[in-house]
Amino acid sequence: MPEDKPYKRNPQISKYLLWEYNPDTFDYERSRKVVIERVIERGSLADWSAMVNYYGKESILEIVRDSRQLSERDKQFTHIFLDSTLLHAV
Repeated sequence: MPEDKPYKRNPQISKYLLWEYNPDTFDYERSRKVVIERVIERGSLADWSAMVNYYGKESILEIVRDSRQLSERDKQFTHIFLDSTLLHAV
């Protein structure tokens, strides 16, 4: 019997951030670490907004905490930015 999961629409993340992946088969749940790190490093304000709406603040901060890809500067910026009102300017 199939599991009843609510349908979750893929976030509207800029395609250039995930250029090496096939957008038709990309799994945003399985690849959440890649998506979050790329948006933090190179994403636009719209990408940040889409990321937060899709993954949620707590999930993002968990990935940031454990990331070996992100610099300490990017990690600190993420904490500050997620708590600011700038994110909701989109």
